Amino acid sequence: MKYITEDDLRQIGIPWAALSDVIAEVSLAYGEGDYAQPIKPYLKFGDASNRIIAMPAYISRPIRAAGMKWIASYPNNVNIGLPRANSVTILNDPDTGIPNYIINGSLISTIRTTAVSAALLSKLLQERQGDELQVAVIGMGPIGQHHVNMLTSLFSERIEEIRVYDKREISFSLPVANNVPVRAVATWQEAYLGADIVFTCTASSARYIHIPSKEGSILMHVSLRDYLPEAKASSGLVVVDSWDEVCRADTDIERLHLDEGLQEEHAVTLSDVIAGKVKIDTAWQERIWFAPMGLAVFDVAVAAWYTRQADELGIGIELQ
Repeated sequence: MKYITEDDLRQIGIPWAALSDVIAEVSLAYGEGDYAQPIKPYLKFGDASNRIIAMPAYISRPIRAAGMKWIASYPNNVNIGLPRANSVTILNDPDTGIPNYIINGSLISTIRTTAVSAALLSKLLQERQGDELQVAVIGMGPIGQHHVNMLTSLFSERIEEIRVYDKREISFSLPVANNVPVRAVATWQEAYLGADIVFTCTASSARYIHIPSKEGSILMHVSLRDYLPEAKASSGLVVVDSWDEVCRADTDIERLHLDEGLQEEHAVTLSDVIAGKVKIDTAWQERIWFAPMGLAVFDVAVAAWYTRQADELGIGIELQ
């Protein structure tokens, strides 16, 4: 069994284009039913805001793999100097069931989350051409920071500026790559209003966005619990990774389902968008709202990709 640390992952690097391609290929396999993935259970006890989630899955391609991510989310950790999310991913040989890799740390989960955004945005921006874009990233924890890195790495030719906001003071250096300006602003409204693409990457315990977004905007709703009804009512095309996964746990999708009558047939899937089965408005008139709960097949596939790179580079610790 090989043990892979976050330092090993950093040594391998984060090639966003390759990881976006992994997610796209997994999406196609998922859409064809060539996977196994039960609904993930939530282990909850004590503080109602805390949860530990089991995410087992099998995926057939691009690397045949099976395993499970075991991730804890404790939002109050950030107030005591600890990471909000902590996880470990275990991969099993899909033929024998023998556990053969352990990947420690939440970095790989952050990479998966960001790569999913990259895969969908790559597809949408292929369909939607036009002028340079204003982008907002609300929430600059690890997931927000990795989204900024991904955006400047993959979409520099399409982005005029990235405006970022966090309710805590942004004390770190903002990444600037490929001549894309990244500017910290004082309020979420300053980032959000007028943005063509909005990423919400917060751990907010209360909805706060009450203003409809710009017409035709793409809302990458990574954190799932940010929009009040008066803002959500403006959404046009709703994209989910899995209706069954996202329509629960008090997500904005679940609230739209319970309060506004949103049904599964009113939404489209990420898999169908990637496969080109969904007509995308190319004139930037229809808002697109993406609500990804996070699929275990993506975690297993990204983990398998990293273990292959680790084997090729000869890194990681062999356990007896």
